[in-house]
Amino acid sequence: MELRVLRYFLMAAREENITRAAQLLHITQPTLSRQLMQLEEELGVTLFRRGKYSISLTEEGMLLKRRAQELVALSEKTVEELSHKEEGLCGEISIGCGETRNMSFLAERMVAFRKENPLVRFSLYSATADDIQERMEAGLLDLGLLMEPADVGRYDFIRMPWKETWGILTRRDSELGQKEKIFPEDLREVPLLIPRREVVRHELSSWFGDGYERLEVAATYNLILNAAAVVRENGGAAFCFDLGAVYEELVFVPLAPAVETGAVAVWKKDRFQAPAAYRFIQWLRNSVQAFLPM
Repeated sequence: MELRVLRYFLMAAREENITRAAQLLHITQPTLSRQLMQLEEELGVTLFRRGKYSISLTEEGMLLKRRAQELVALSEKTVEELSHKEEGLCGEISIGCGETRNMSFLAERMVAFRKENPLVRFSLYSATADDIQERMEAGLLDLGLLMEPADVGRYDFIRMPWKETWGILTRRDSELGQKEKIFPEDLREVPLLIPRREVVRHELSSWFGDGYERLEVAATYNLILNAAAVVRENGGAAFCFDLGAVYEELVFVPLAPAVETGAVAVWKKDRFQAPAAYRFIQWLRNSVQAFLPM
């Protein structure tokens, strides 16, 4: 498969119309149609359902779309890393990050690094630890900020300086919102929104003890901003970290006994790092060491 053809495929998938996609690609409609048909023949699958005025992806097409996006992104990242060496340290550093207070520390380091290296830019990808690790394995991310528990056996890592505190995000005018701390018995009859990651749910089950299986789980989530929207509508209370954020009409209440989680910045062992990413990792390591008490 040629990258050029994959780009054609992605444009057609995005526009859901061959004629419009061809116009955006500055090629003729017959040329694009022929390229897509040849791609289907090469792969031995049907990628599009073709209607009179539009097209849509088959299951095989949706799988190829995901892989094509990864391949094209990796190609562009590689070109970026190899370009402009004569201009000094430059390029793009791709970082996957979850929702954590340690992102504030990382952001400070990013800003300081760019002051010394203004030709460097960052690309941030927000997701859960599982999604970040998948993209790191595909070579699409240089660095990942993962919440523990996380399997770091395949990575080198830096332990971040702050611990994350677990609690409940609830409406300020609710009964839970009036409490200073949340105990397991306070949640026995409350609809709950809990993180989707299985390992995180296991950690929370340890805090609940024997009553975990009897809890009312209203929803699972991977990004707290989406869960907060449900909480605002009286949809329950959400387990989350104290991110120091202010949500209208909502309040964070910590758990008791307290539950804390660490964070690690990770990168692939024995994988070549572009100069910008390598230098930033060293910068971050030195910053963390300087931050920690002696």
